[in-house]
Amino acid sequence: MIPKLFPLLLLCALSWHHSHSSRILAVFVFPGRSHWMMIDAILNGLLDRGHHITAIANYPLSRQHENYTDLRVAPIYDFWKNSVKVESLYDLTDISIHRMLMDFLFSLGLETAQYGFTRENVQEFIRTDESHFDLILAEQFYQEAYLMFAHKYKAPIVTVGTFGFAHYMGPMMGMMNMYSHVPHEFLPLMDKMTFPQRIYNTAVSMYEQTLRAFYYLPKQEAMAQQNFGHLKGPLPKVTDLERQVSVVLLNSYYPLTTARARVPGMIQVGGLHIKEPKLLPADLQKFLDGAKEGAIYFSLGTNLKSSDMPRDKLNAILNVFRSMKQRIVWKFEDESVKDLPSNVLIKSWMPQNDILAHPNVKVFITHGGLLGTQEGVHRAVPMLGIPIYADQHLNMNKAVLGGYAVKLFFPNVTETSFRWALEELLHKPEYKKNMDRVSEVFRDRPVPALDEAVYWVEYVIRHKGAPQLRSAGLDLPWISFALLDVMALAVGVLVLVGWIVRRLVIALLRRSSKKRKTE
Repeated sequence: MIPKLFPLLLLCALSWHHSHSSRILAVFVFPGRSHWMMIDAILNGLLDRGHHITAIANYPLSRQHENYTDLRVAPIYDFWKNSVKVESLYDLTDISIHRMLMDFLFSLGLETAQYGFTRENVQEFIRTDESHFDLILAEQFYQEAYLMFAHKYKAPIVTVGTFGFAHYMGPMMGMMNMYSHVPHEFLPLMDKMTFPQRIYNTAVSMYEQTLRAFYYLPKQEAMAQQNFGHLKGPLPKVTDLERQVSVVLLNSYYPLTTARARVPGMIQVGGLHIKEPKLLPADLQKFLDGAKEGAIYFSLGTNLKSSDMPRDKLNAILNVFRSMKQRIVWKFEDESVKDLPSNVLIKSWMPQNDILAHPNVKVFITHGGLLGTQEGVHRAVPMLGIPIYADQHLNMNKAVLGGYAVKLFFPNVTETSFRWALEELLHKPEYKKNMDRVSEVFRDRPVPALDEAVYWVEYVIRHKGAPQLRSAGLDLPWISFALLDVMALAVGVLVLVGWIVRRLVIALLRRSSKKRKTE
């Protein structure tokens, strides 16, 4: 009898938890198309639960909904053209950590955040809106000035870490990062590091923390003061608002991320954007159905364009494809490319999730972006990774270590290396076997990822914040947080004991010397 009643009891519990709809202000100003895929899934999940959402965002929701109010940041800021100071994104392969932070991420975050504030509809909303919101839902990706909305509406904060784990999140959530086994997200390292690698990882991590504290955050602070300065009373600091974040929804999940300590408010929901596959367009379906020797799917994501690839690399890849029995589906932005092999189908846009679900797809050629890697693992398709920048190297290193991917360094891509990598994946069954195992672990969860994300958003709304998840480390000065005061006391005690022992030894030696002289 009880088992039969369980679904009814569960439904009643969910209905009790969600007895009324809430008003949510969603602030997602960063114009990253791939980031929006995760955000769109969360917003739709919350709308399905009856919540009302006002969103400041660059992209439209994937469907129309009566509870959704769209404050569009338009036109979309072209950050690749205006913020990224390289001639080609492929040049980011050799970019230094300093340039990655200063010329890429920090400038990208500051410029896109400032651009959002310059939009007239956003300014009017900040100045005139007197609504009530139960929650601020914001992206945890270089847009910190917008956390000031939490002060304006006296609302708790949930952020979405579209980038997955980042080192700066540890201190922000009251946790000390362990550089000994937690690699920085921009370094091609794993959790098992040599002594020189640990030195490098520690140096890079501390360097980023220093730049963030003394260069980047003060600029976000100035931006917040400028745009919210009309509010009554003194404004809180952006760094204090960061420490008020109740929950971070992290775009990560095991085994695609290394195991590490985390506080209760850091919730892993990676893969929540992945939906059940839909029917493919007729031409794609026919092309893949006819791939009797198997098919290869090739995509470098939403930012990198295959059509911008250097000509020597492109020719090498086409020569390999031309000699293969497999069919290739390639997201290629210039559909007018000439001399295309007959076994290659190109389109400027591809339904990636649906293609990877086709049983004839045997290899996924990817740049190693987080969402694409999750989709490849979810669909259990072995990967050829060609990482270019940021976390792509870390993602592909993890995949290589797991035995379900081969990685090529882009400057080293030649006809020979590219052919070897594909033949390795196509003809050695251990890659598929390892991928099946990893895919099973990735999909094995107590609840679906989207349900997990929605639960924690509603949890924060129900309790008007989540101080019970907050680490007391946030209230400590950094010297106490890092136990430097305790270590200083321990060193002081050791020095004092050493000094006392030294004085005693000297006194004993002098007494012994005097005794011998008197004898």
